[in-house]
Amino acid sequence: MGEAKLKLAKREEMLLSCAGVQTMAGRVQVRWESESAATPMGQLAYFIEFLNLTGLWSRWLESAPLSYASPNAPSKAEVLGTWLLSVLSGHRRYAHVTGIRCDGVNPGLLGMDKVISEDALRNALKRIPQGPGCAWLDGHLSDSVSALLNAAWILDIDTTIKPLYGHQEGALIGYNPKKPGRLSAPARNWSESDDLEAERKLGC
Repeated sequence: MGEAKLKLAKREEMLLSCAGVQTMAGRVQVRWESESAATPMGQLAYFIEFLNLTGLWSRWLESAPLSYASPNAPSKAEVLGTWLLSVLSGHRRYAHVTGIRCDGVNPGLLGMDKVISEDALRNALKRIPQGPGCAWLDGHLSDSVSALLNAAWILDIDTTIKPLYGHQEGALIGYNPKKPGRLSAPARNWSESDDLEAERKLGC
């Protein structure tokens, strides 16, 4: 009888630790188990809920300049979902997509039937025209930050001097305490008169 009560208490504790998230595949329960082995991408369910409830995912899919004529072609959700999951996994090459093809949870939460191969992803992204593709991504990037421009915020400027070498863009002769006379990226509060004074001292 004691073991039955212990199991019941453990089950109730497990149910209380469950959290419901609304994904593209419907509402699912997420449960954390500290003693069990789990995927490192387990927290992605909450990010997918954010994409779903805000409509970011659906708008991103609908406005994507990608279309197929073949009935055997992958869907937009499979192409962009594979791309998204690969980026969120920290991948830097198309070949790394193979590492997420065994994920049986997160693709389904995004409404995907499968994770496409690296070759299919590469070919799909090649089909997106450069002009419309840049406008598509730039538009969504602007939408994600434009609301912040209406709020009061503080810009914290780092005035650290960054040495630049060779003929890098923005390299000027200015205050460089470690290597006097070398080109550097001047701080934001560096004025034109300071540049002239530095050039006079260096004999430029």
